[in-house]
Amino acid sequence: MDGGDGEDLFGAEDFDDGEFDDGLLEEELRRAAAVLDPVPAELQQLAVDAYALLDLDARVAELTFDSLVDALPVRGAPAAPRMLTFRAGEVTVDVEVTEDGLMGQVLPPQPARIEVLGGPRPGSPLTADDLGRFTADTPLSGPFALRLRTGADVVVTEWLRA
Repeated sequence: MDGGDGEDLFGAEDFDDGEFDDGLLEEELRRAAAVLDPVPAELQQLAVDAYALLDLDARVAELTFDSLVDALPVRGAPAAPRMLTFRAGEVTVDVEVTEDGLMGQVLPPQPARIEVLGGPRPGSPLTADDLGRFTADTPLSGPFALRLRTGADVVVTEWLRA
């Protein structure tokens, strides 16, 4: 709405697109957002930690079997542990998840270092023996994935909910 003298009802002069600086506006908006709606420190740390988990050379192991989906339930049987199988090329990882933790095996059998990923901090590393077997006695909660380092290869499983 124009008052007839080149100013709108709010007292601002007509705006000229040639004088507009996108970079200046963006910087002013960033400053305003930092003051009025700052990113919580915990969220910033989670973002930094998530980026640190990124491994560009890792192969993603696809979930090929999940007993919650693929197995037939047995009536009257006690709750069975969750069985998972992941595959990335020639590497297969079989995992059994229980309420007490997990145990698994890397196939073909080989030594490996395994990290249980979940939450903002990686868990303590596990070591697979010469037969590829590993165990963790910490119960899983929430989303998790496994990162395996076998020699020069790095394999990361899909993320699942415990």
